[in-house]
Amino acid sequence: MAEQSAHSEPRLKILLVGASGTLGRAVHAELAQRHDIVTAGRNSGDHRVDITNSDSIHALFAKVGELDAIACAAGSVHFGPLGEMTDERYAIGLRDKLMGQVNLALRGTPNLRDGGSITLIAGILAEQPIRAGSSASMVNGALEAFVRAAAIELPRGLRINAVSPNVFVESMGSYGPFFRGFEAIPVARAAVAYSRSVEGAQTGQVYRVY
Repeated sequence: MAEQSAHSEPRLKILLVGASGTLGRAVHAELAQRHDIVTAGRNSGDHRVDITNSDSIHALFAKVGELDAIACAAGSVHFGPLGEMTDERYAIGLRDKLMGQVNLALRGTPNLRDGGSITLIAGILAEQPIRAGSSASMVNGALEAFVRAAAIELPRGLRINAVSPNVFVESMGSYGPFFRGFEAIPVARAAVAYSRSVEGAQTGQVYRVY
């Protein structure tokens, strides 16, 4: 029987934004087994960043130096009945989850080594809407479209993908009333999709974890 040669994976330097949240902790546990993780968040982590503020994002990348990957597990939207939504309530998701991640990608591109990757977080509501979720559906759909479009323009072999998970088992205590009839997934399953994005070769993909 032929003997297989050992394959040694490169150890990557990965910036993980939102590492202290439910998803972020799972992504950290998944990737830290093989790579060096630099964490950033609004109130915790190796570095502080407010993704709603472009200057804060710029300052973050000035501190972290060269990277092999950027992974985001952060982003807020407002849930509310359609008839009660206002410009200000829609702006929460547009400014935070959407433009926060877009700006992480744009500002972070110069820090990425050739062939590096960006992984953003979208969600099932892009294609499976719920009551009170119009903002989340809009933002998640926009993120998916951005990833597909950015993939054809990124330089130096850089890649960008999105992870689009179902609601998490671990989050059903808070979000259960919004997601009746959805088969919740363990957050660790979504974290595996981050490995696929960071350690794989595809770009412009939306990894649906339903």
